[in-house]
Amino acid sequence: MSITTGQGLDRRIAAVRRFNRFYTQHLGVLQDGWLESAFSLTEARVLYEIQQRGESTASDIGRDLDLDAGYLSRILRRFHKSGLIRKQTSPADARQSRLSMTAKGRAAFAPLEQRTMRQVEAVLARLSVPEQERLVSSMHAVEALLAAEPRTGIPERQSGVTLRPPRPGDFGWMVGRHAALYAQEYGWGEPFEGLCAQIVADFANNNDPQRERCWIAEVDGRNAGCVMLVKDSPEVARLRLLLVEPSARGRGIGSRLTAECLQFACQCGYRRVTLWTHSVLTAARAIYAAAGFRLTSSEARRSFGRDVVSEHWDLTL
Repeated sequence: MSITTGQGLDRRIAAVRRFNRFYTQHLGVLQDGWLESAFSLTEARVLYEIQQRGESTASDIGRDLDLDAGYLSRILRRFHKSGLIRKQTSPADARQSRLSMTAKGRAAFAPLEQRTMRQVEAVLARLSVPEQERLVSSMHAVEALLAAEPRTGIPERQSGVTLRPPRPGDFGWMVGRHAALYAQEYGWGEPFEGLCAQIVADFANNNDPQRERCWIAEVDGRNAGCVMLVKDSPEVARLRLLLVEPSARGRGIGSRLTAECLQFACQCGYRRVTLWTHSVLTAARAIYAAAGFRLTSSEARRSFGRDVVSEHWDLTL
């Protein structure tokens, strides 16, 4: 949806700006020196990139950080003059220099990395483990929305991720991982595991392969996510059991699984796709919104041992 459409645009713009002000102040971004160091936030980020990459070129760093070439060049000259980095002519292209950290640079960067870790740890320490997981999920939601993938045309293999049909043992994995992750991240109890088991059992025993399907996402040969599309009626399909492993989040897997469901639903001639979720599942809700789903109803209730807000989302194909 274009930013110029829809109602409440001024309110949404103000909310984004308010969050930006809160976030930059909360993390000390407005200080002259990042985390009481001699480096600005941009300089610290450039040092971080050089440290993490081992070797890199200025053009690679400038492109990935979206920095002006002249501005980056001045930063790198200061780093080189201070003995923090070394430059070596690239054997592949004499016009390019390979950048790497010197021992002095690593020594200067180490305290900054330690302060960053302590700062983030202090923020997380104020929250319970479920709240920490909610915070991380919300951050994933921001990433999913700002880097949302298109609904169609997603290749079968991208960034080391493969989508495939379920194999023996995958249905048990789906139930087990849903139960374990939702208990860990949201405190949901045994009734949720029973619900997942029933959904999986219904699909395994009675699915129509022409109009219903399940996908497993793999990363490096390991299960990383899953989703189902099942028939509600001849014209309505239901998206169920979308899950992405924490170790695989941030790679667009949830968006790919959702897009695969929608593409298959179109092929089957469904006119609408519906789903049931909860307000606390912020990362999943962001994926659904980016794919074109709209919240159609919600209800506060007691489920899975917690007070929750259940939601129904729909997408007209």
